[in-house]
Amino acid sequence: MTMLHYVPKDEFGRLRALECPAPERAALFADACRLNTLYMIARAGSGHIGSSFSSLDIVSWLYLEELRPGDTYFSSKGHDAPGFYAVLTALGIVEFDKIHALRRLDGLPGHPDVHVPGMATNTGSLGMGVSKAKGMARAARLAGRDERLYVLTGDGELQEGQFWESLPQAVNHGLAEITVIVDHNRIQSDIWVAQTSDLGDLQAKFAAFGWHVQRVDGHDGAALGAALAAARAETARPSVIVADTVKGRGVSFMNHAVPAADRSLYRFHSGAPSREHYEAAVAELRARIDAALAALGAAPLALVAEAEPRRSVPAAPQRLVPAYAQALVALADRREDVVALDADLKLDCGLIPFEERHPGRFIECGIAEQDMVSQAGGLALRGRLPVVHSFACFLTPRANEQIFNNATEQTHVIYCGFLAGLLPAGPGHSHQSVRDIAALGAIPGLVMAQPADEAEVGLLLDYLADELDGPCYLRMVNIPCDVPYALPEGYAPARGRGCLLRQGQDALIVAYGPVMLAQACKAAELLEAQHGVRVAVANLPWLNEVDAAWLAGALEGCRVLVTVDDHSAQGGQGEMLAAALARTGLARRVGWVGLGVEGISACGWNDEILAHHGLDAASIAARVRAALGHGGQG
Repeated sequence: MTMLHYVPKDEFGRLRALECPAPERAALFADACRLNTLYMIARAGSGHIGSSFSSLDIVSWLYLEELRPGDTYFSSKGHDAPGFYAVLTALGIVEFDKIHALRRLDGLPGHPDVHVPGMATNTGSLGMGVSKAKGMARAARLAGRDERLYVLTGDGELQEGQFWESLPQAVNHGLAEITVIVDHNRIQSDIWVAQTSDLGDLQAKFAAFGWHVQRVDGHDGAALGAALAAARAETARPSVIVADTVKGRGVSFMNHAVPAADRSLYRFHSGAPSREHYEAAVAELRARIDAALAALGAAPLALVAEAEPRRSVPAAPQRLVPAYAQALVALADRREDVVALDADLKLDCGLIPFEERHPGRFIECGIAEQDMVSQAGGLALRGRLPVVHSFACFLTPRANEQIFNNATEQTHVIYCGFLAGLLPAGPGHSHQSVRDIAALGAIPGLVMAQPADEAEVGLLLDYLADELDGPCYLRMVNIPCDVPYALPEGYAPARGRGCLLRQGQDALIVAYGPVMLAQACKAAELLEAQHGVRVAVANLPWLNEVDAAWLAGALEGCRVLVTVDDHSAQGGQGEMLAAALARTGLARRVGWVGLGVEGISACGWNDEILAHHGLDAASIAARVRAALGHGGQG
């Protein structure tokens, strides 16, 4: 069992009271926050170390030396939330015991959320920060309130178009109360920013927009303090400080300060550290803090040890992303027209094997979904088959107009939305894609599908590529999943048709994807074992259309249709099937119960979030039983 270590609140009070120059005190405070950041991420099992560590010297200086009552700071990039939480808990702005509840239900969300004290706005979806700050500045002016606003952005974030759209108006209206700090650590999710979309001369770019521009070492408190003082003195225009930082700063082996020619992936962008990495990082940070305290004649840092919590993990998981990686390479091997486009997520989307095998047909577009989708449109107009990749939560809403535009050209483009659905729940609502089916539902001619297991991944990808000739959307789950079912022998996709995974005559549960199909099958097992109720379960991979004859046959003898959406209850597959019941007249004899995510998706461990939203096996079984007990009316 790994023991995790954190700095207790009283120790932060001692550090803040040290008699020493402000830069030394801020550096000690930031390193103590790095220890608690590591603790939170290791305890949660996920989080963003690199971004938190690169920004902690900046955030610590702001809160210890710069912010006045009434001033506002927030992070636009949002990945640094664990580090930000470490500062807020250390200062008592957030209840200190919340450090034990990162990415837990009713705890600290994976990305910033306004319901946490000290969080001014929701972020995590990139590019919005300066625009939010402009709105806040205008509101303060209207209220006659003196408020300075400090916004931290990532440098990878600057690839989003909204960031550049937000700059000119701030100058036109003289919003000098806004100071933007760019955490210029040179690394985005996967690789160096310069290898993806080189930002060029940032100072010259900002100056061309009319901003007051400075550049400093973001880990030098004195230099940062001087730059912030100069920004305060600027009364006619907003300021930007390009703060040169190192991703993973504070732990030697987490730093990524090698030359940009290195094309290796940065290993500490997201995820929890291994036991060995965790223990080595704690030892290094603790040794540096204790050495600095000894030089000041102060006692060593006192840490509290806690056992790492146990988390449930799948016993024999299936991993759909590696299956997709193999299927895409195989497709490209036999079709020379296939081109893969990526939005800085090639690791998460399984694209590294494709890039290695077909480097000339791999396009890294960076954090610029709209540009990527329109590039795909151009490729399709010239006879290529573009396969577009990003997280579903960013691809489908942010580039929705571009997807529609491509669809009006009636070209063949495959959009692949990863991290789809309610799980993983730890990153929070900015990254839980539970509205993508609804967002794409009105795109003319677009066909949506989601695989149930590893075997169906390649079958559906090939079907979308070879059997269709228009826009397609393949929805992908990223987490490893237990799959307590198997597709029928000889199964092959047929548009609008599903397949039975379990026989039954009292009710039919229809779902898609490994998360909800697993819960549906477990619910059916519970119902039979505990109540003698026989419930059929069907996999319907088609998310926005159904073959009426197949549906009628699957419902033969059943009194209730229960749909389980890994999506909002509004606009998902369930409502499409309910409409089909009404359209075909089946609704006269079959009741409908539609289950899906209600309200804003919650953040936490996967099992607790399924139960919270009533989408775990026990909750589904209860709803089925209630529906049958009410004469089949949903």
